[in-house]
Amino acid sequence: MSVGLYAGSHRSSSTAAGRETRHSFSFGPHYDPANLGFGPLVCHNDDLLEPAAGYPDHPHSELEIVTWVLEGALVHIDSTGARHVVEAGRAQVLSAGSGIRHSEVADPGSGRCRFVQAWLAPTRAGGEPAYVLGEAPDAGAGLAEVVGGSGLPLGATGARLLVARLAAGQSATLPDDPRQHVFAATGQVSVADAVLRAGDAARITDETGHVVRASEPTELLIWSFAR
Repeated sequence: MSVGLYAGSHRSSSTAAGRETRHSFSFGPHYDPANLGFGPLVCHNDDLLEPAAGYPDHPHSELEIVTWVLEGALVHIDSTGARHVVEAGRAQVLSAGSGIRHSEVADPGSGRCRFVQAWLAPTRAGGEPAYVLGEAPDAGAGLAEVVGGSGLPLGATGARLLVARLAAGQSATLPDDPRQHVFAATGQVSVADAVLRAGDAARITDETGHVVRASEPTELLIWSFAR
């Protein structure tokens, strides 16, 4: 049983023209053999893009790629024929399967775009690539299950993404799964006798019943894993 706390200021970062990315796990040249992932979660990147900047067309395979937009809007185009503008407060799932190409840039008319993108190892290798875009959950729904479970379909069995938008003083009880990755995208919360500020994360293993309480308006992204 453990609760690991990870300060956002300690994340590695990458920069390119019009974009900055902060990495929660080992990524690319920022190799860290002690921080390769958490359960099936192998990437958790926090991106900030200037208008029209982002990632040109590039390939992926054997990944479940989940994106949650926090600010602005993201233009997604991929080789399945999907083309969407993903506004803040919506999730998308790209199942790379045996191979897919896609591009993602900040919508030029929506200002800067901030999003969090997670990569998960799929339960089964191969398969047809697929894309799905979700609707914005009710802002007052507490912990909203947006991917996996009752949310968007995900090819990583037992993985769920829950989002909570908490007002100051509001609380929520975390799921009872054996692994949970709790990321404070904005604001400040207390959890497990610790404080998470914007950019901080907690990795909880084999502990249940934890309550998060916001001391200011907060947006939380919680990955919960049944294995």
